[in-house]
Amino acid sequence: MSGLFVSDEQVARARSLAQSITDPLFDHIGRHTTVSVERTVLRWFGVDGVGSMGAPLVNLMVDRLKAAGVLGKGAAYWYGRALRMGATSPLDAVERLTAAPLEQLKALPPDEEAKLRDDVRAEAKAAAAELKQRVERRNDLRSEFPMAEAPHKYVIVATGNIFDDVDQARAAAQAGADVIAVIRSTAQSLLDYVPHGATTEGYGGTYATQENFKIMREALDDESKQLRRYVQLTNYSSGLCMSEIAFCAAWERLDMLLNDAMYGILFRDINMRRTFIDQYFSRRICAYAGLIINTGEDNYITTADAYDAAHTVIASQFINECFAKRAGLKDWQLGIGHSYEIDPHRPETLLLELSQAMLVRRCFPDAPLKYMPPTKHKETDIFFSHAYDKLADLVAIWTRQGIQLLGMMTEAMHTPLLSDRYVALKSAAYIHRAARGIDEEFTVREDGKIANRARFVFGKAMELLEECQRDGMVAAIGRGHFGDVKRTETGGKGLDGVLEKSPDYFNPFLDILEGRA
Repeated sequence: MSGLFVSDEQVARARSLAQSITDPLFDHIGRHTTVSVERTVLRWFGVDGVGSMGAPLVNLMVDRLKAAGVLGKGAAYWYGRALRMGATSPLDAVERLTAAPLEQLKALPPDEEAKLRDDVRAEAKAAAAELKQRVERRNDLRSEFPMAEAPHKYVIVATGNIFDDVDQARAAAQAGADVIAVIRSTAQSLLDYVPHGATTEGYGGTYATQENFKIMREALDDESKQLRRYVQLTNYSSGLCMSEIAFCAAWERLDMLLNDAMYGILFRDINMRRTFIDQYFSRRICAYAGLIINTGEDNYITTADAYDAAHTVIASQFINECFAKRAGLKDWQLGIGHSYEIDPHRPETLLLELSQAMLVRRCFPDAPLKYMPPTKHKETDIFFSHAYDKLADLVAIWTRQGIQLLGMMTEAMHTPLLSDRYVALKSAAYIHRAARGIDEEFTVREDGKIANRARFVFGKAMELLEECQRDGMVAAIGRGHFGDVKRTETGGKGLDGVLEKSPDYFNPFLDILEGRA
């Protein structure tokens, strides 16, 4: 499959264009921080829990620093000042900083300033080492109980109650699931704080909290030992708390995170400046902790027509890959997203879907890829829906996808039941088993419909990348080129949480993540 459709030179050109497109954004990323990034720093130092009114302590501290106009120095610096004031614990540090007139604090003499920063760096290195130890615990379990062969069968649980989610996740794992995704409660991405503790109520899903991550990870560790097969766990690192959730997930030993460079901008109307900064820091954490990210290009063709907008998926994938590589992620961590979404009433859709999936595999030969099932054109006819999903299963094994979210025959009607997942898992396992190796047995005609369609889509993607390079990424988003959704640079939620870094900005974790420490 490696030589199909487009040349190595064309693929390299696409990557070069993506580099040119993202370079100006990294200048902005490097000069700014956000309230979410700074809260993540405090979480990594061990600041946890909530205040008397239920607000997370990290929010109380960062909001206080921001109100005083001093957050541009970095929350790590002020954490160090609190320790110097005599704080004996992270909670004590928060209390001292929220009570002190920070804007009136005198600058320290140079030698004391240097000592403060050295002490905080040492504490950051110890905290980073502890995270690495936790990651090694996860990796040891994965080594002891190897995962099933790809495509890894991925299913969701979404009860709203983490303890009910655990029961459903265990049942899914026993039925053959390789990856469990806990769907977040509707609109959590718009909350500028991470809820605290275990939660038992949620609409359309369960709140992503560090305690919920811990509960589900421990349950799946237990299930992995019983099944003698490692079961992966994923959640959502997007929205206004993207980097905080990435840290919580890394600390609690998750395996994957849905993490996209543009999803929040397009589909949750989160400010693009905020999103680009937050996604960079979140991906640095994912790279450090060995998490696989799942990108969100599959969403583009639920709001736009999948046939007409196929090229926008390819263009965005190259841009997402570039953002990811600049954040230190490796090919094996790039669950590049795409999906089986062309209108089933169009003739030859299997050929068209094969073409798109083969093209994605051609462009990203070493990435696991994250393949999504049909959703947009699903019907309440469960027998048709099941057949529709099975064609997606066939394409997944044919094009060697790494991660496959399984479609459910009843998802146009209600949240899937245990029996629906069982049927989807059983039939996907059959198709993966029956068709394994099919890609090595059949060759695609260079002048056929599959190849010609792939070349056409790639050509259109190159035109879009060239436009993005010429006019800028902000302009391309503003014109609605991705998902038929238009956003402006200063619009959306969360812009007030973006701050310019002071010349003496201090973030020892960023130094560690970028390899400067």
